[in-house]
Amino acid sequence: MKTLKFNTKVLLTLTFAGFFISSCSENEPVAPVAQDQEVNEIVQSSQMDQISASLENFIIEVYEDQESAEARGGISSRTSFPECVTLTLVMEQNFRELTIDFDEGGCDIHGHLYRGQIVLTYQRNPQAQQVTLDYVLNDYYFDDIQVLGSNSILKELSNANGNPQFTHNVDLTVIWPNGIQASREGQIVNEWIEGFDTGVFTDNVFEYTGYWNATFANGGTHNYEVILPLRKEASCYHFVRGSIDADLQLFDGVLDYGDGACDNLATFTFANGTLINIVLN
Repeated sequence: MKTLKFNTKVLLTLTFAGFFISSCSENEPVAPVAQDQEVNEIVQSSQMDQISASLENFIIEVYEDQESAEARGGISSRTSFPECVTLTLVMEQNFRELTIDFDEGGCDIHGHLYRGQIVLTYQRNPQAQQVTLDYVLNDYYFDDIQVLGSNSILKELSNANGNPQFTHNVDLTVIWPNGIQASREGQIVNEWIEGFDTGVFTDNVFEYTGYWNATFANGGTHNYEVILPLRKEASCYHFVRGSIDADLQLFDGVLDYGDGACDNLATFTFANGTLINIVLN
């Protein structure tokens, strides 16, 4: 068994954006939107989207970096992550365990503060069509929000479209600094549709599909399902296209990210046809 420890530097992660809602009509606002409880839960749910996606992509970056280094005959890259990230690698035949520790004061990972520890384990087989990445969060914080959970990401070398694909089984609990708690559960599929064979990050394009739910301490629940794949381009902070069907306690409707333009605008259409603007953070 071989154990190695080293400091490294980060690649960037993808994030789902939080949002707030404003009416696009001069008519009387829709009553449910004005209710603080539901609006706050929408914002909190979108923060969980952001945390889940950022975490998934960071883990994928760590895994891909490790695989790339070993494919070149090395042990691991020492230049891909900042000095505030410490990786401890355990190698035993094909088994790999990567323990990722962030400095006590936190580590800036693509604009977000990471604290605590992530433990990633998998069986290395470069020729395998599928590899399961298991991870455990230990005292882990994302921008001062505590995140609890242990989940898995299934990597497919090539899906039916010939593209790399990652299926993330999500079961996370989130605790905000004010003590508010919520959980989310579901399955999110990330298909890498462009740029995976160029070695250049800026031309990468991803599409997300799947379903998930959010449950709050007061019993409130939200259910979401992607009905038009969410397109994420590495050169743009937000999704540029795609739609999500949202089923909340007080209302339901469709969240739409637009027609491909890179901006911070989206819309929400209620079941009764009322449409409101959404400005992404």
